[in-house]
Amino acid sequence: MFSKVLIANRGEIAVRIIRACKEMGIKSVAIYSKADKDALHVSLADEAYCIGEAKSSDSYLNEDQIVRVALVSKSQAIHPGYGFLSENAHFARLCRRHGIVFIGPSAESMEMLSDKSVLKSLISKTALKVIPGTLSLKSLEEAKKEADRIGYPIMLKASSGGGGRGIRLIRAPEELEDMYNQAQLEALSAFGDGSLYIEKYIYPARHIELQILSDEKGNVISLGERDCSIQKRNQKLVEESPSPRVTSSMRESLEKKAISAIKSLKYVGVGTMEFLLDKNGDFYFMEMNVRLQVEHGVSEMLTGIDIVKWQIRIASGMELSIRQKDVKRIGYALECRINASGCGRVGMLHVPGGPFVRFDSALISGMDILPHYDSLLGKVIVSAKTREEVLRKMRSALCELVITGVDTNKDMMLKIVDDDQFAKGDYDLSFMRS
Repeated sequence: MFSKVLIANRGEIAVRIIRACKEMGIKSVAIYSKADKDALHVSLADEAYCIGEAKSSDSYLNEDQIVRVALVSKSQAIHPGYGFLSENAHFARLCRRHGIVFIGPSAESMEMLSDKSVLKSLISKTALKVIPGTLSLKSLEEAKKEADRIGYPIMLKASSGGGGRGIRLIRAPEELEDMYNQAQLEALSAFGDGSLYIEKYIYPARHIELQILSDEKGNVISLGERDCSIQKRNQKLVEESPSPRVTSSMRESLEKKAISAIKSLKYVGVGTMEFLLDKNGDFYFMEMNVRLQVEHGVSEMLTGIDIVKWQIRIASGMELSIRQKDVKRIGYALECRINASGCGRVGMLHVPGGPFVRFDSALISGMDILPHYDSLLGKVIVSAKTREEVLRKMRSALCELVITGVDTNKDMMLKIVDDDQFAKGDYDLSFMRS
């Protein structure tokens, strides 16, 4: 096991990883930009190093500087969290070149799985269904021909990256050219890769993801599905597990096929397989996230399994001691993401508490919410024996949460939880547009 780990991230996920390290007896090393000098993750870590200016490219994306700090601090491994360098094969390779373990999949695995169109080609050889679509498009003209072949409406998507960027719904041929140019520019700006591919638009559909853990010995387990269908502009807002739409037989079948696919890919680490579930109960594979997910806490609350700790253990070469039969999913878990709506300074801060209530955040009174980074302030996660009880618990937790000095989406979260359609579990990806 590692004795010291550098966390190449900030905010709530850096705090989350530092806590896991402390509980495992591992010393933690934080990095921070000048704008984050008073951040919570800086004070919680055993060591902290300033690595640059506020702009991410000068700090949290500065690969050479991060590796330099890891070497100076004698860190044995780097945990990238999510976002930033978490799916960067070049950075993973740079770590390996300097004898530092990258806590995540290998550079080769990331390269193989990062291009969604290539990955879908690999998945199509397994028992999982794949959404009809294309490989990476070479030109607008090719996109027009493929769209006509597949049939409108279609989804135009970035081949790299995630987070809802570089995605456009195209309902008619006359929309394609403008949307193609928009998506290409957005993908190039966000991921440095402007390549796109086309998928058939499945409607109505739910967004279902499966949490996977896999070790070097080929042991693979699933922690069950999360329903991530409550989204705004392709950004997830609310996640729950189990999904109200997924029956036990559906889950068992999906897990069996997904585990077999993961083994065929020889994937090692924590990963999330994402699917669309159509009205007929068929799952269609979309993509795989080769990193820790923002919403991992939902699965932790449901199963009692610490995903971050297992991610670190697997990276150190340890074998999974948990088998699929050991995974017990008890009750229901629900997460609401609390996002900032603009900048400001946090005044009064009161976080919800009580049994089976968790607030993952790096907020402290007096901190400035700056425009340089993601708007996520924290995640309210609750669990209970029944779905009705988990909704009541979330409503109570949201009402108890107080953040002054900065506008948030808390009121919107309360409206979602109070919505009759959501309460019935009868929702899909169109929920926020209805």
